[in-house]
Amino acid sequence: MKTWRIVLPVASVLAFGCPLSKDERDAARPAERSQTEASRPKIVVLGDSLTAGYGISAGEAFPALLQWRVEREGYRFEVVNAGVSGDTSASGLRRVDWALEGDVRILVLALGANDGLRGLPPDQMKANLSAILEKARDRGIKVLLTGMEAPPNYGPAYTRRFREAFSDLAREHDLVLYPFLLKDVAGIEALNQPDGVHPNAAGARVIAENLWPTLETMLR
Repeated sequence: MKTWRIVLPVASVLAFGCPLSKDERDAARPAERSQTEASRPKIVVLGDSLTAGYGISAGEAFPALLQWRVEREGYRFEVVNAGVSGDTSASGLRRVDWALEGDVRILVLALGANDGLRGLPPDQMKANLSAILEKARDRGIKVLLTGMEAPPNYGPAYTRRFREAFSDLAREHDLVLYPFLLKDVAGIEALNQPDGVHPNAAGARVIAENLWPTLETMLR
């Protein structure tokens, strides 16, 4: 029988409290990595503007901060930022094949925010994410599924169905679920840009810090 694992974030004592230096940020950018580093097995973060780092530099986005932590802890993996601003679950499904090319060992699936903002049917989102998960499974790739919350303006029934889509996917595909990507960030003015939606550099550090214990468990 499959088991359903929900992993809640645990604050890390040594994580991302200090801003990265320019050298550290530059080292984390996949486009500028050396040939040796590029040959490492990959952790792909497939997401939208929250992943891409809308409004902040590439080196301040949470995948780059995860890369810094991966290297700091001695793991030899390349973290690939496959975030595209505006992407819905359907958009992610259309580009997942090339996103998973190469030696990908872990997929961090961080889509759904734009489905919720647009009020798209949760069942449709679930079907798209399920198709992405099946592609990862067929390639033997482990998946860390990150949940998202829908805005409250669509009503409690929509919000409940939206949230349940992620827990259902975790159960049906036997995945590790991180329940809410923006935990400890959403709604906190100091951690978000003026639009109130996208994390600023400090918010991205909180996301990376919260994600790290779960990701490291998978790396081990």
